[in-house]
Amino acid sequence: MHPEIKVWLKDIQLSINEIHEFLPPQRNYILFQKDLKTRKAVERNIEIIGEAMRRIKEFEPDILISDSRKIIDTRNRIIHGYDSVSADVVWLIVTRYLPILEKEVQELLK
Repeated sequence: MHPEIKVWLKDIQLSINEIHEFLPPQRNYILFQKDLKTRKAVERNIEIIGEAMRRIKEFEPDILISDSRKIIDTRNRIIHGYDSVSADVVWLIVTRYLPILEKEVQELLK
């Protein structure tokens, strides 16, 4: 594995860890929806994850990460379509898709 890919995978891992720290312990959507600071912090980390993924895909287009293109597209949507990002979509990403990405990144870093 190229050394820079490992750095970007660690950036993804760090952003995932930060998202976990920012979320309410009860994983309550209503609390998340009402907490603007947390939503913005989570969105920022999703942007970082998407940018790191873009860089990884440039070096290693065939890397085994599920939905890597969707991760990059999500980053672009948050950045360029900031006014259409909804809390429920961010919540879905965090609760359903982030755990999958977290496992895949851990495996690649082994």
